[in-house]
Amino acid sequence: MPSSKRSWTGCAPCSPAEGGAIVRWRPSRWLSAALAALAAGAAASVLASGVPPALAWPLAGLALAHGGLLLRRQAGAGERVLRFRPEGRVEVDGESVDAFRLDWRGPLAFARWRDPAGRMRRLAWWPDTLPPPARRELRLAAPAPRAARGAPSVAP
Repeated sequence: MPSSKRSWTGCAPCSPAEGGAIVRWRPSRWLSAALAALAAGAAASVLASGVPPALAWPLAGLALAHGGLLLRRQAGAGERVLRFRPEGRVEVDGESVDAFRLDWRGPLAFARWRDPAGRMRRLAWWPDTLPPPARRELRLAAPAPRAARGAPSVAP
């Protein structure tokens, strides 16, 4: 209806006067468990392979160490706050970002952007950190994806 007004404000903690929706990100316990299982599986796979034991044990240790590093990085990440402004601008932790993109793979959401220093940054929301109401809020708040190119994408 052209005369109806939108009643959705973006999120509970922000008011329409502030302008914008706020979505919070925190590290996923499910992802941490998956990383731990993959690290253990990688070490066990190396030991079960045909690699000589003199080489297999150090490789298994490296696989566990690398998995531990990834797990520590994931679990140690602090909470991030994303604010989606009505004019399409996105702020992460109070800083305006460039080239923000949000992709979905089923219940998983993946955000990527360039920070003010030009580095690529990424976040992933898993179902344990993004319940269905927050998932809907994120879908509605995120900037619309870019349209496809004008040229045909298939061969003539």
